[in-house]
Amino acid sequence: MTTTLPRSQPAGRLVVPRGGRVARGRAVPLALVAPALLFYAVVVLYPTAAGGLYAFTDWTGQRTTPNVVGLDNFAELLSSPPARAALANTLVIAVCTTVVQTVIGLALALALHSRLASRHVLRTLFFAPALLPPVIIGFLWQYVLTPEGPLNGALTAAGLDALTRNWLGDSSLALPAVIAVIIWQNTGLTMVIYLAGLQGVPAELLEAAEIDGAGRWQRLRHVTIPMLLPATTIATSLTLIGSLKLFDQVYVMTGGGPGYATETLSVVMYKEAFVSGRYGYSAAIALVLTMIVFALALVQLRGLRRYEVQP
Repeated sequence: MTTTLPRSQPAGRLVVPRGGRVARGRAVPLALVAPALLFYAVVVLYPTAAGGLYAFTDWTGQRTTPNVVGLDNFAELLSSPPARAALANTLVIAVCTTVVQTVIGLALALALHSRLASRHVLRTLFFAPALLPPVIIGFLWQYVLTPEGPLNGALTAAGLDALTRNWLGDSSLALPAVIAVIIWQNTGLTMVIYLAGLQGVPAELLEAAEIDGAGRWQRLRHVTIPMLLPATTIATSLTLIGSLKLFDQVYVMTGGGPGYATETLSVVMYKEAFVSGRYGYSAAIALVLTMIVFALALVQLRGLRRYEVQP
């Protein structure tokens, strides 16, 4: 049987679309993406680049040309007591929230991954705070933790008057109180990430480990937790980055006080820009904060990905 090729496609010849047709095919996607790219460039890229330049000037927000001051803003950042306290508080908040939130989120996920009858209701209750805006959370807990608030009232009603405190007015208690509020709000999100990770743990591995005589703790330690390392990477990365940029809850609950007890770099950056009008110095703080976030996130990602086990 003989096969006849069409005249438009002779044997042995590859038909290539004309250049104009290829160009038109590429132009359509570019035209569709162009508005989003333009918006991103104007809203994100340009302010980021401008802020990086203003960090080396004494810009006060006026239209006059700012003076270049070199590294003076960064030198002041390292020598200023509020800025140094804010840097220390930011790192303390990042470490505490990342560690505690990860441990509690994992524990909740393991507990609610079982066939508990009320697991869906409990999952919803634990995740609900993560859906509320941080400002609302800040105002809510500011009211709860005031000297005449519900917490001290409940302690007094229970006969524990000795435990009542000025939770946000005491410099030794304000920062732990803020950290506790952040953990309370965001642990539900960590729990959901781990619940999603538990869905990917192969049941065959757990069954094989059980057949080999591994107990519940051994299966958790040698099978479940190693398989959850990708979820741990995601959860800890989101927590670390979010805690380093923390602003809303701190500003609403304490405003950075008492003294410098709860100052964070984001709060100092806001005050220097919009209260003191020192936009150049504020941009320097933002640049330092960006580098800290990038460096710590990179180290954390590289460290955890090295030990990840893919199912």
